[in-house]
Parts: sequence; structure tokens; C-alpha cells
Amino acid sequence: MTASARRAGFGAAFLMATSAIGPGFLTQTAVFTGQLGSSFGFAILLSVLFDLAAQITIWRVLIGSGQRAQAVANAVVPGLGLGLSIAVAIGGLAFNIGNVAGAGLGLNVLFGVDARIGAMISAALGIGIFLFRDAGRAMDRFAQVLGGLMVVISIAVAVAAAPPVGDALIRSVLPTRVDPLAIVTIVGGTVGGYITFAGAHRLLDAGVSGPAAVAGATRSALLGIGVATVMRVVLFLGALGVVAAGHTLDPANPPASVFRLAAGEIGYRFFGLVMWAAAVTSVVGSAYTSVSFLDRLITRPGAEGIDPRRRTAAIVAFIAVSTAVFLTIGRPVAILVMVGALNGLILPIGLTAVLLAVRREPYRTAARLPSALAAAAAVVAVAMATLGAYTIVTQVPPLFAAR
Repeated sequence: MTASARRAGFGAAFLMATSAIGPGFLTQTAVFTGQLGSSFGFAILLSVLFDLAAQITIWRVLIGSGQRAQAVANAVVPGLGLGLSIAVAIGGLAFNIGNVAGAGLGLNVLFGVDARIGAMISAALGIGIFLFRDAGRAMDRFAQVLGGLMVVISIAVAVAAAPPVGDALIRSVLPTRVDPLAIVTIVGGTVGGYITFAGAHRLLDAGVSGPAAVAGATRSALLGIGVATVMRVVLFLGALGVVAAGHTLDPANPPASVFRLAAGEIGYRFFGLVMWAAAVTSVVGSAYTSVSFLDRLITRPGAEGIDPRRRTAAIVAFIAVSTAVFLTIGRPVAILVMVGALNGLILPIGLTAVLLAVRREPYRTAARLPSALAAAAAVVAVAMATLGAYTIVTQVPPLFAAR
């Protein structure tokens, strides 16, 4: 693997990791830890195992074949790639509204600015990254710096919270309570929607592909999963330490109260920084990956390949529309819940297409997918389809009935 390919792999790993850790994950971790205590570790353990099987499978097949997920899906069932692309784009756009809102909240905590102004500033920064001549490298470095910052701060807060680590380890394997909704939410937020494809698509855009690149891509996937896992675990332990000490989390802003109760006022400021970093990196990752699924729609008729200017314009429009929706109508809960269920169904569709493709040439030879890994990925596809259906049936109708 060349030096440039290694740099691209490092950037792709952090793009995937930071995409997985957004404002929703911070809130969900605090809320479910408050409800389930140490047993929430079981849901996190499942999310990590699902992440490993799904990410490594998809990265190997996409990088080995040199094709994006939508092209692989079309090779299995003509037209499936278009459906997958539309689903990813809609889901990414809807959740980017939440990412923009989270970035505004983070700057509000840090500097006291109005959350709407903070959202516009953050969106402008995200757009600015893609206006660089070497936007890919700028995006990679942005994700690496802010991803590393999030991990360091969260570790410090977790240490200050003094969590019962032994109990967390035991209950992660032998939970006293299992909440299906917690599992649906955390797994869907970890490997749902665009997140699973973010790193592999970034590598393809960097020119890293072919059977010889599969081993390096696998290492990059493992690095990204490792970074995301560390962040998930330390956030969980921080929240657990606060809950175990007998504190009650503020229902209006559970993750903020975790940081404040663990480390005082400076902890609250740290929360603002972590929230902003998590949100703005997710804005960048969501926009980049969602647009990478729309290659056919943004390619000039008769042209070979995607015009970089058209891609940049599409990414800028994606971020601008997300911000405009937040500024005008806020975060419509019904839409976000509905799209959350949709995002939970995107992974099994894409993963199933990859597993069917790898049974035929040229994908079989290009990916060299071990049978044990393929079996584990198949289990993930079935489980995620079931969990996504569960969310749709149990969560969406009551929400609309209440409205």
C-alpha cells in the first residue's frame, strides 16, 4: 500500500468513525444509560459486533471490485441501486437537519451564541471544507483532528465520573435488562443509513481499489471501528459513573448533564465542544456520502466520470438545504423517527446486495470474502431488517396518533 493510499485509508477510517458519532448518539447514550444502567453495555457490545461484520464485508467488496454500493446493487438487481441511492439521500438529508441543530447547540454552550446562528456558522464551515482545491484531504484532516479531540475529552470526563467498570463489563455480557428499543436505536445509529458506506466510498474516490487493496482497506475499516468503539464506550462509562453516583440526568439535555455532573462547569463547556465536533463532522460525512450515491444524477450527460464542480455544488446544496430546514421548521420529530426506521432498513438492503454479488464473479475473486465473515454479515442483515421493521411497527403509528 503506497503512502498516499495509507493516508487515504486513515482519512476514510476517521470519516466513518466520526459519521457514526453524532448528536443523536450522544443523547441516546445518556438516555439509555440512565434507564438501563450497566445493562446498556449489552446494546453497545451488539452494535460493535454488528459493525465489524457489516463494515468489513462492505469495505472488502466495494474496494475489491472498485465499485460503489449502488453499482454493486444494480449488478444484483437492475434498479436496486437507484432505490438504495434515493433511500440513502433522503435519510442522510433528514438526519443532517439534526446534525446542523446539534452543531448550533454546541456553539451555544461554548460561546452563548443563538443556536440558529451557531448552526449557520457550522454549516458555512462544512461548506468551506468542500471549496478547498484538495477537498478530500481537507475533509480527512478535519475528521481526524476533531475525532481525536472528541475521544480525548470524553476519556477525561469518563475518568472524572469514576464509573463501576467491573459491573459494566459483567452486564455487557449478562444484562439484567434488555430493551429492544435501545438495541434498535443504538445499532441503527451505528451501522444504519449512509454510515456504513462512508469510508469505502471515500477510499474509492481517493483511487484506492482492486484486489490488492483489500487487505489495506480491511485495516482501515478496523481502525475506524476501533475509534468509534472507544468513543462509544467512554461516553457510556461517563454516563454510567454519573448515574451510579445517584445523580438524575436532566431530561431536557441528558448528555450535557452527564458532562456537568462529572466535571463541573468546565465539563459543561467540554460537552459543548464535543457536541459541536460530533455534529459538524457528521454534517460533513453525511453530505459527502449521500452525494456519493447520486453520481448518475449529477453527471453531465455523455461525460465520463463525475465533474468535481458538480459534486461540490451538490454537497453545498445538501448542507444548505439541511440548514434551511432547521432554520425554518426545526426538527420535525415524526419525520426524524420515520427516517430513523428507514435508515435501519438501508443497511440490510445494501448488505444483502453485497452478499449476493460476492457469490458471483468478478466480485468473488475481487473481494476474497471468508465464509465465516459472510455468514456473520448475513446474520446482521437479517437482524437489522427485523429491527428496522420493529421500529416502523411500534414507533411510527403511536407518534402520528399522538399528533
